[in-house]
Amino acid sequence: MSAASDAVVRLVADGLREQAPETRPLFLRALLAHAAAGLTLLEGDKAASEVIYRLGDAMVAGPKS
Repeated sequence: MSAASDAVVRLVADGLREQAPETRPLFLRALLAHAAAGLTLLEGDKAASEVIYRLGDAMVAGPKS
């Protein structure tokens, strides 16, 4: 992973750690919604939709061994 990717992973992990277990799903939904909104502004709705679709697909598929 790149340094930027590592920084994002740490940022999200730290944010999750600060949340009570029962609020972690809400935190992730809000994070995803804000990221999608930012991508829409920066890259347009088609590009943002594709990224969100792929992210959701990857989450459902789970990690590959």
